[in-house]
Amino acid sequence: MTEQPAYPRLMHTALDTEDARALAEFYRALLGLHYRPGDEPPADGAEDDADWLVLLDADGVRRLAVQQVDGPLPRSTWPSHEVPMQLHVDYAVPSVAELERHRDRALSLGAQVLLDRTDDDGEPLVVLADPAGHPFCLLVAP
Repeated sequence: MTEQPAYPRLMHTALDTEDARALAEFYRALLGLHYRPGDEPPADGAEDDADWLVLLDADGVRRLAVQQVDGPLPRSTWPSHEVPMQLHVDYAVPSVAELERHRDRALSLGAQVLLDRTDDDGEPLVVLADPAGHPFCLLVAP
């Protein structure tokens, strides 16, 4: 019996940003994630020198990492192609009502709408930019 080669698996998606803590907090709140032990925000008044933060789901699986970089980083100009998306993440929700609820939550957390097609019967979706300008999609999918 021959051993089958293992394939790489997604460990997490990593996003570069000029403010790692702020972007990690955005995604923590938006997606209901929590910090990897040791990555939590510092106690009141302590300086936050985090340059790499990892967010986990309820089962402890890595979902997202945020890396501090020296800026400024060019923000995507999508839908114009002057500065393309470069990468974006799609998040599925079960209904248009949930799409609208999560769009509103994202906006309250600091996201900006780039494209809103919540009324599209074929594929309801909204494209947003996180506070650092990374585009991501919320869409209705089974």
